[in-house]
Amino acid sequence: MMCHGIPARTLRTAAVSATLAVLAAACSGNSSEPTAPTTSTGGSTSAPTTPGRIDATAPGIDLHITDAVAHLDATGTGEVTMTIRNGGGVPEHLDMVAAPGGARATLQGGSAVNGSMTTSGILLQPASTTTFGGPGPRILFHQVRGITADHTLPLILQFGVAGLVHLQARVSDH
Repeated sequence: MMCHGIPARTLRTAAVSATLAVLAAACSGNSSEPTAPTTSTGGSTSAPTTPGRIDATAPGIDLHITDAVAHLDATGTGEVTMTIRNGGGVPEHLDMVAAPGGARATLQGGSAVNGSMTTSGILLQPASTTTFGGPGPRILFHQVRGITADHTLPLILQFGVAGLVHLQARVSDH
């Protein structure tokens, strides 16, 4: 699809790049104050949460992300595991996961319908829970940087309906 002669994919890539630049700048600061996670939906803003957890809610959106852990080796290579509950009434798709420095994860779908890879990303059926890692869908990073002093990894998750969700994943040695 085109918007003013510019392909939609180009516009989306530019928006993600701008968001990653802001994230990288925020991570380079010395502030130890947590920031409030938000969604790009213009809906509710979640209060600061425990690392590894966030709720993204707005009209028509009800996502609950729990147990987010980045299992990374010394080179920053590894997998993010987590559970996402889509309590909304419409299918959701996880389209992209990014970390500081412009790192983007490789997404792999699971074998079940819920959690499978589609052209829109990893499918999250309404009123369902999807576990990432193991035999389910996977989020893989290669040489990611940006682990905070609190031993967390700031992530941006891009969803088809909810938009951008900021999450602090706990970091565990691989």
